[in-house]
Amino acid sequence: MPRHLLRQVRLIDPIASLDRVTDVLLADGVIAEIADSIDAQADEVIDRPGLVLGTGLIDLYSHSGEPGFESRETIDSLMQAAKAGGFTQVAILPDTHPAVDNPANVDRVRQLAQGDEVQLHVWGAFTQDAAGNALSELVELAAAGVVGFADGQPIANSALLRRLLEYTQPIDRPIALYCCDPKLAGNGVMREGANSIRLGLPGNPAMSETSAIAALLEIVAEIHYRTGSTVRPAKLIRDGSPVHLMRLSTARSVDLIRTAKAQGLPITASTTWMHLLLDTNDLISYAPSLHLDPPLGNPIDRQALIAGLQDDTIDAIAIDHSPFTYEEKTVAFAEAPAGAIGLELALPLLWRCLVKSGQWTAIDLWRKLSVDPARCLGLSLNAIEPGKPANCILFDPEQIWRVDEQTLKSRSSNTPWYGQEIQGRVVRVWR
Repeated sequence: MPRHLLRQVRLIDPIASLDRVTDVLLADGVIAEIADSIDAQADEVIDRPGLVLGTGLIDLYSHSGEPGFESRETIDSLMQAAKAGGFTQVAILPDTHPAVDNPANVDRVRQLAQGDEVQLHVWGAFTQDAAGNALSELVELAAAGVVGFADGQPIANSALLRRLLEYTQPIDRPIALYCCDPKLAGNGVMREGANSIRLGLPGNPAMSETSAIAALLEIVAEIHYRTGSTVRPAKLIRDGSPVHLMRLSTARSVDLIRTAKAQGLPITASTTWMHLLLDTNDLISYAPSLHLDPPLGNPIDRQALIAGLQDDTIDAIAIDHSPFTYEEKTVAFAEAPAGAIGLELALPLLWRCLVKSGQWTAIDLWRKLSVDPARCLGLSLNAIEPGKPANCILFDPEQIWRVDEQTLKSRSSNTPWYGQEIQGRVVRVWR
């Protein structure tokens, strides 16, 4: 395999909390040497000031069109998009057609994955057909190697949710839950507030999310803690399957998670990258690609999500890449399916918003996109050090490129940044 010598690259290793300028030699897919100056033969020497070498990024959950909706995205195009965005591991949700709710469909999706530069993980549907009515064969799915259980949709049946958490206690796989009360959400297409009134769009109240989170936390507490007659919660019985709360989008949700973690509940949480960059003020364009689920928050929600990530109330940033065809998204805002692509755009836009602005350090951002998602999924991640596999990406934070059909690897283009120039691009991936 070729040898690559990177001269005076900015090395960001969130595992070792390292941010330094150094030379790095990669040989035969392994980190061969890290030193202030390296004098060695190499097949390729990369000597460009300002480049950033970091651990490969990990996405907690995204959507694939294939099988069933290949016009939106195939497994191959998804992996190409992930590689282009610096994600070396991606976990896909099971809401395909057919749904990944049995071992045969797990194997089918894995067989579609080609190449070794992006590792594909598969969430198994915890209900049959991801429809929220009856539990899947969870033990068989775990034996088939799913990374965890998720439907990607809210569960309206609290009794079913309780059974799910009880049955998975001995399985030791994360359970990712999207908390939303569909009846409270109604026909809302943006977060309820002054802006929803001003824009004339049906509002989805924050309590549609927070009431569902509060109910879930009560179930988790009841299952994971022994209840005393006067003190509750008391002694932790066992950890069991960790519960992951997906797609947090409101300030009150952050408060609920912070309180639950302070009480010792075994939970993790994530928000999506677009909820950190945009809020209801940005919906003045009525761009269908800004119709998301959950909807973009009000400005106070966006700031609370950023603060929640900074103090580790929220564990990780997810991409929730949701491809749709041009025809599906070229409709009125309220009629468009909810979701946007993001694997190729998240790192450069988050870098500009959070790191370049001085709000976060580069290590902070990299940790929330790599180490912490790995921890939520129960995966291990190697530091960038001599003798370790070269699972790393090279990022140019200054490179300017135009987001269009010539540059995107995804089959879909449903992003509000389509047709715009953005700064920052992944230029190389080693895995």
